[in-house]
Amino acid sequence: MSTKTVAIVGGGPAGLLAAQRLAERGWQVQLFEAQATVGRKFLVAGHGGFNLSNAEDAKPFAGRYGTESARFGALLEHFSAADLRAWAGDLGIETFVGTSGRIFPVAAHKPADLLRAWLGRLRELGVEINTRHRWLGFVGAPGLRLRDESAGANCEFIIEPAATVLALGGASWAKTGSDGAWVHLVQEIGVPVVPFAPANCGAEIAWSAFFREKVGRAPLKNIALRVKDGPAVRGELMLTDYGVEGTPVYALTPQVRAALAAGGPAVLRLNLKPDLPPATLLQKLRQPRGKASFPEFLKKTLHLGPPVPTLLREVAPEAAALEPEALAALLTSVPLPVMGLRPLDEAISTAGGIAFSAVDDNLMLRQRPGTFVAGEMLDWEAPTGGYLLQGCFSTGAWVARAISECWLPGKR
Repeated sequence: MSTKTVAIVGGGPAGLLAAQRLAERGWQVQLFEAQATVGRKFLVAGHGGFNLSNAEDAKPFAGRYGTESARFGALLEHFSAADLRAWAGDLGIETFVGTSGRIFPVAAHKPADLLRAWLGRLRELGVEINTRHRWLGFVGAPGLRLRDESAGANCEFIIEPAATVLALGGASWAKTGSDGAWVHLVQEIGVPVVPFAPANCGAEIAWSAFFREKVGRAPLKNIALRVKDGPAVRGELMLTDYGVEGTPVYALTPQVRAALAAGGPAVLRLNLKPDLPPATLLQKLRQPRGKASFPEFLKKTLHLGPPVPTLLREVAPEAAALEPEALAALLTSVPLPVMGLRPLDEAISTAGGIAFSAVDDNLMLRQRPGTFVAGEMLDWEAPTGGYLLQGCFSTGAWVARAISECWLPGKR
């Protein structure tokens, strides 16, 4: 293979953007994807609202990446949300900032439209995309072993690119190809991998049979959620037959996971009236109930209708008999004991992956010079809201720059 050829393994956002950036700099790029098409998880992620990134300021944006916030600060400076919007615009996809700060394509553009335009650009740049090609591991210093599983073919072969980008994703949504099956291939050469764990997923609560039958699936709007005395997360909570889900739950997954690892259960604290000052809440609860039932009283004084009364009785059977002060305390800190998180394959994303100690500042494997890692293969996590996709895009752009300027300099 030509010394000017770069191989990219994985056809998700990180791999595709790395391919584009490298091809734009004149490198010959071959991309290999095990699935029949590229961008499958990208398309699935767009089903619930095509949230590309977020317009949040740089410092709090980087803070969304937890323990890796300093590293992602540099990654985001190299390829920011503004850069992502400019990139999409160059493909003919106009974007806008929603009221929540999230960045979306305008309504006329669907996920498939962006992917179609993107693939067209890659073809124009000469990127060679090989689907149904599975990576089987490393061979010698520069080599990669691959298997062609396309129709009528089942042959193995070896390539020796000048540089390699691994962008095979994490371990959630296996049907899209993001199954973590690559772990043993990097461990074979001594690369440390942090075990995968679910992130941005639902939390399991041992509801009674009565609660599951009566409530089923129901939303709680305009609430706040926290773990212990940590920061509260606002949003909409969804009660389900297995427990709870929704943006606030997803954002608190790291804290819940840590509490469970320490012996759990983890307790989510639910504030049903976060916009109501404590004094006002207490004043309302001190109003005479008269002949009104507990559910009627909650509905009349606080606009807390079903399923709130059933939820309160589930977690605090004595709720209806509480004095105003105790009831106010309950309404602002309803205990939701979490027994576990939903299975890995149901999670929107995963924590775990190749440890950052295994890569240098260019995201190149220390154990294998010339091999770079991007996207969810690395051990990072972020909440929903555009931060996950932005992280994948930014790491893809970063390794493309590193290959072109540091590993294979001289061709622009």
